Amino acid sequence: MVHAEMPLGSAGTQETDRPVLRVSGLSKRFGATQALQEVDLDIAHGEIHALIGPNGSGKSTLIKILAGYHHAAPGAAAELDGEPFDLGQVTGSRHDRLRFVHQELGLVGELSATDNLALSRGFARTALGNIRWPEMERRTTALVERFGLGIDVRRPLSTATPVQRAVVAIAAALQGWEGRRGVLVLDEPTAVLPPGEVARLFDIVREIRDSGASVLYVSHRMDEIFALADRVTVIRGGRRIATRRVGELTPRSLAELMAGEETETEHRPRPVSDPAEAVLEVRGLSAGSLHDVDFTLARGERLGITGLVGSGHEVVPYAVCGAYGGPVRGQVRVPERSPRWVDAKDAGRLGVPLVPADRAGEGVIGDFSVGENLTLPLLDRLRARAGRLHRRRESSLAEEWIRRVGVRTAGRGARITTLSGGNQQKVVVARCLAQQPPVLVLCEPTAGVDIATRLQLYDLIERQADVGMGVIVSSSDPEDLLALCTRVLVVRDGRIVREISGRAITEPALVHAMEGTEWTEEGTE
Repeated sequence: MVHAEMPLGSAGTQETDRPVLRVSGLSKRFGATQALQEVDLDIAHGEIHALIGPNGSGKSTLIKILAGYHHAAPGAAAELDGEPFDLGQVTGSRHDRLRFVHQELGLVGELSATDNLALSRGFARTALGNIRWPEMERRTTALVERFGLGIDVRRPLSTATPVQRAVVAIAAALQGWEGRRGVLVLDEPTAVLPPGEVARLFDIVREIRDSGASVLYVSHRMDEIFALADRVTVIRGGRRIATRRVGELTPRSLAELMAGEETETEHRPRPVSDPAEAVLEVRGLSAGSLHDVDFTLARGERLGITGLVGSGHEVVPYAVCGAYGGPVRGQVRVPERSPRWVDAKDAGRLGVPLVPADRAGEGVIGDFSVGENLTLPLLDRLRARAGRLHRRRESSLAEEWIRRVGVRTAGRGARITTLSGGNQQKVVVARCLAQQPPVLVLCEPTAGVDIATRLQLYDLIERQADVGMGVIVSSSDPEDLLALCTRVLVVRDGRIVREISGRAITEPALVHAMEGTEWTEEGTE
């Protein structure tokens, strides 16, 4: 059992006689896989407690047991503010004090904030059953305005920013919770947020803590743990490895607890040896909010493309690969494939593979196996003379790439959804590399990926660049850009406004360029 030691983080939590939440002996098995083994966890009153671990460590299973989605194995015990509760029963009193914001948020984009909050807690109605819309809007406004983001509670959430949608999900979770001692569980809340919005979300989490709630903060990002948490619990292989005060740790020591071995936490790209030969050329590219963008990618170069949400940077990879859903103008050329320029609307014919930003929605087919997901774009190459699929050749190819990129799976026939997010990402990257392209394009390549898998992906991408592949990394995460890119293009208002190369690529330089303020070695101007 974890000792109920009180955190001494920067937040300065309040002392209490007992934890707000305590679970002990938490185990869960799925078939032959032991997902959790005798895990203990306690969360003190008024603390931000981080939960961290590698992909597949059991974090998601633990959260789903707390939420009542999975049942724990017999022998587990749990208490909320000293009162026992049954982990096999989902009761209203339990969820009055234990609230969840999942990574997918669970919002309906076509509906307003008012409607989304009503879906979880019901509508205010008259005696005749009619909805009292003015009261509903007042309630919603009161819940979201405390966060100061100017959310229009009548507009569809599809028009809101990522952090505004996160706030609506948090507000939905906090409905009716005023004055209660409980725990808000936040599962990877910053996975797709740009740097400026991450900082704002941190302020919101601290405000929730300061109002009297405790927070269980699930993350893969070590920088978030050190910026926000009071204590951290590390789980690995389904077991609790340690619970520590954050002030007692360093990034290296935390990484070693996660990985179980000495781990290097920093990665920096090697310079391009000969950047003269172009493998991709783009001119006059316009799509969505993007206007007349020109750039060239050299052989072996790792080119970053970044910007704030809505700047247009997120459109570039889809437009270059012929995967953008709207009108596209401009021209694209891949000299290795053809000396001719191709209209951007036909760029898909060039065969430049894309690792999409939304892994679950765009990257994998959940009903397919690992092998089927990996070989999907290669079926023409794998057909026998009669037109049927050459199963032995397909199996050999899938197994080769599973080994080459280090996918942890029960086998190529395992369903893709049985893999952790990081291993699913490896399958998507392997599928692209198996096509042997001269150019690889990645969007948010490490979103929702733990530090060990992140470093593995960095090494894999750099090895491809070393043998001459040109790589485009579209990311709002400065860590990805610092670790991977030899040159970065910053997009603002649909246009490239700055190019940063080599040692000049630093986090302050990137953030200030994205936000439109100038950066010098001395600071901002």
